Amino acid sequence: MLWHKTWRETQLRFYIGFILLVLLAGGGALEYPQIVKLLPAVSGADLTSELGRRIKEAAELQRTFRGYVWSQWFRQNLPQLGTLFAILIGSGSPITHGSRGAALFTLSLPASRTRLVAVRGAVGLVQLIVFAFVPSLVLVVMARGMGEAYSVVDLLIHGLCWFVGVSVFFALALLLSTMFDDLLRPLLVACAIAVVVGLSSLVFEGVARYGIYALMSGETYFRTGAVPWVGLLAGAALSSAIFYAAVVNISARDF
Repeated sequence: MLWHKTWRETQLRFYIGFILLVLLAGGGALEYPQIVKLLPAVSGADLTSELGRRIKEAAELQRTFRGYVWSQWFRQNLPQLGTLFAILIGSGSPITHGSRGAALFTLSLPASRTRLVAVRGAVGLVQLIVFAFVPSLVLVVMARGMGEAYSVVDLLIHGLCWFVGVSVFFALALLLSTMFDDLLRPLLVACAIAVVVGLSSLVFEGVARYGIYALMSGETYFRTGAVPWVGLLAGAALSSAIFYAAVVNISARDF
C-alpha cells in the first residue's frame, strides 16, 4: 500500500518528465543529419573570438555521432531537463502531501517515518533510473535506423554517471521536503541551488571538471575512456549523506 501511495503521488511528474525526455531524445536523433550539413560552413568561418572558439569546439565535437550525442544530450539536454524533474519528483513532503488530514492518515499507517522516507526515496530513484537509460536508448535506436551507431557500453556508463549525479539533487529536494510541508518551497530552493552550482561551473572552468555537472555528463569518460570511479563514489556518498539527513530530520519533527 505504501509503495502504491508513493507512486500515485509522483506518477504525474514522472510521466511528464519521461515523455518530454523521450521527445527531446527522438528530436535529437532526427536533427543530427541537418547538423552534419551545417558543419562545413562553421569550419570555414573566421571565428577568432572566445565565442568563435567555443563554436568551433562544439562543431568539432559533432563531427562524429558519439561526440554529438555527448555534447547535445549527455552534457546539455539530459542534465538540464532531467535535473529539473529529479528535483520535482523529490519535492513534496512524504508525510503531509496536501493537508493535515493527509498527514494524519499517513502517520496512522503501520510504518515508521524512516520507512516512509525510504520508500519515497526508493520510488524516486527507480524513476530516475528510467530517465537515465530509456530516453537515451530511444535516441540510439532511432539513430541506428538512420545509419548511425552508438556503443551500448557508452550509453550505460553515461547513464550511470547521470544517475549518480542527479541523485544528489533528488536527495536534496527530499531533504528540503522534510523541512517544508508544501511542494513549492523545496522545489524553488533546490532549483536555485542547482542553478548556482551550474553557473559557478561556468565561471570557474578549472574547477568545473570536478563538479557535479561534469560527473553527470560523464565528461571524463568521454574524453579519456576512463570511468570516473572517484566521482561516482563521491556522488553516491553525498546523496546517501543527504538522504540520511532527511531521515533524521523527519524522525525528529513534531506533526
